[in-house]
Amino acid sequence: MNSSNSKITGEIKISPSALKKLQKKAINIPSFKGIIEAYLGKRATDLAEILLGGGVLLEASDIHIEPEEERAKLRLRIDGILQDVLFFDWKIYETLLSRVKLLAGLKLNIADRPQDGRFSILIISAKEKKKESIEIRASSLPTEHGESIVLRILNPKSLITIEALGLRKDLLEFFKKEIKQPNGMIIVTGPTGSGKTTTLYAFLKEIQKPEIKIITIEDPIEYHLTGISQTQVNPAKKYDFASGLRSIVRQDPDVILVGEIRDLETAQIALQAALTGHLVLTTLHTNDAAGTIARLQALGEKPVNIAPAINLAIAQRLVRKICQECKRLSVISPVNFKKIKEELKNIPKSINLPALRPGLKIPQIKGCSACNFTGYRGRVGIFEAFLVNDKMEKFILSSPSIAALRKYATEEGMLTMKHDGLIKVLQGITTIEEVERVAGTE
Repeated sequence: MNSSNSKITGEIKISPSALKKLQKKAINIPSFKGIIEAYLGKRATDLAEILLGGGVLLEASDIHIEPEEERAKLRLRIDGILQDVLFFDWKIYETLLSRVKLLAGLKLNIADRPQDGRFSILIISAKEKKKESIEIRASSLPTEHGESIVLRILNPKSLITIEALGLRKDLLEFFKKEIKQPNGMIIVTGPTGSGKTTTLYAFLKEIQKPEIKIITIEDPIEYHLTGISQTQVNPAKKYDFASGLRSIVRQDPDVILVGEIRDLETAQIALQAALTGHLVLTTLHTNDAAGTIARLQALGEKPVNIAPAINLAIAQRLVRKICQECKRLSVISPVNFKKIKEELKNIPKSINLPALRPGLKIPQIKGCSACNFTGYRGRVGIFEAFLVNDKMEKFILSSPSIAALRKYATEEGMLTMKHDGLIKVLQGITTIEEVERVAGTE
């Protein structure tokens, strides 16, 4: 059963002919730009169809339409990085803006305050004789020169298995064990767009079976998973995380997914549920795993309630993977060799590290048409996690600082996200530059 408190307002169909043209020609940003230019003088419906279809095929997570003084700019976020596509004139911008607002159920006569809406893309494949629906979240924001529109593409193809997350073998086995616990809380942390929801749904896919009841409360529902009950918050109807969670607990679930803990009331109910026989999966906005406890305390919860409820704290980021079409391996520089050797010198011997020796070859970016000339294609997670065992629970009760908790967790064997990223460099998955861009240089 899937339930939602807000109805999809509109639907745009990508016809088999448009899909065929896009699949043949929209292989990268320059070719996509050429297709859009050919549609700039046509109907807004046709332009929107090509724009959205191309965004999906190029695996963009967001489409940005940004007005400037005399023209508007189109950008796509691919693999977490915004890329310019083209500029178009004001008249086309206004036509496209009206079409998007109409589809998303946004009020056409309101331009001076933000609005949020949603619609779906129906992709019709003539060859495979099937239909695929992709939800779009639309956000409008008044700016100096007009309304900026961002379209978030929620592609069901992003729903992956736990094996596809990019976990090291030791972390994969660790997570698989912990998500099968009958109760307690697992928290995934990171900024917006770091893949937290994808990770939680991979966990749900792993543990889902007929004999357990899973209920989610989200804002919004990003993935639809058959066999679980999903509900979406609706502040206008006074249905928020706290009130929804109170109702969910009365539904006798085994597993509860809370989209995000934002306030003390939600935190208290979620922690209580974790202590009373439920497995609770949720997210928090913190910079690292160690910040989880401090964040819950900042919301107003006490360590005595936090420590016994949490099983596992995870932090993650997404790094771009080296493009397989144009990647090249180069001998590691003395500077980078020293850097990696120093970072990984205290890694537990149980972690299976690739051999680190002078002359080692690591990935270097080049760039080709397949990766939009960036050198990268696709993303993978880098992770850090600590288990709240008896020793860690006792340590949390002392209200340690984030730095102290991080130091303690690493002494107990936690590898940081940067460590995980550097291991992926040695495995030929990404580059040192990409790991440092995402995880920092220190």
